[in-house]
Amino acid sequence: MPGPKDLDPSSSPRALIGAELRHAREAAGLSQSELGEPLFVSGSFIGQLEAGTRRLHLEYAAQIDEILGTNGFFERNCQALAKSKYPDHFAEAAEAEAVATGIRQYAPLLIPGLLQTEAYAEAVFRAYRPTAPDAEIDALVAARLERAHLLDDPTTPLLWAILDEAALRREVGGSTVMAEALRHVAALARKHRIIVQVLPFGEGAHAALEGSLKLMEFEDAPPLSFVEGVDMGKLLDDPATVARHTLVFNLLQATALSPPDSLALIESVAQDYEHGEEHP
Repeated sequence: MPGPKDLDPSSSPRALIGAELRHAREAAGLSQSELGEPLFVSGSFIGQLEAGTRRLHLEYAAQIDEILGTNGFFERNCQALAKSKYPDHFAEAAEAEAVATGIRQYAPLLIPGLLQTEAYAEAVFRAYRPTAPDAEIDALVAARLERAHLLDDPTTPLLWAILDEAALRREVGGSTVMAEALRHVAALARKHRIIVQVLPFGEGAHAALEGSLKLMEFEDAPPLSFVEGVDMGKLLDDPATVARHTLVFNLLQATALSPPDSLALIESVAQDYEHGEEHP
């Protein structure tokens, strides 16, 4: 029987590799857990690879080829599809985000990437890379705006964002940029495309003081959690860790302003920016 053909990188590569992995694993008579054992990963991790919610990395691809006897297929295609338009620490999370059915995110300092305007994103990237060529900044902004097309679908993914009040008050790019950015978030909420809450300064200590948090849910794979810092990020699938992070997000939901009150605050701050008023 001829082996599988190389994949076309233009046609949902993660999903295609995942489908081929499932086919090869089942042909070898292995369960997901049995394939995961020699790789020192869980069966759920293999399931996420097969569902296309996680990227197959080269170190696993070579071992899978050896275990399943696939004659270098996964290593070859893994190398061909390894390049990403996103920074290395975020690439895998962006790929998972693209197939998520639900995204819940707490943003302590910035408006989340999926909700940013072009001018806001440009100001953020320029602050990160003050000496970068304009072409590099333009490419990063374009990739971020392309991600936002996930919200073109009227219902999926469900996006629930909790913004710390600091994200509203920190004047990224100037008052005009901030007014536009907050009006954009408010418009998405008013169109019922997203659910947004604001965690006000007045609440003091809360469950996520240590940083940002993103939870992603999928139709046919276990949920994932993503945490990040300066030039680093980690996608987590350990059930206990994901459950703990889910509890943290639930506590933030209970602490934050209601969606109507949050929308009123966002629009009020946007109006202040439009009128040139200073913010604490």
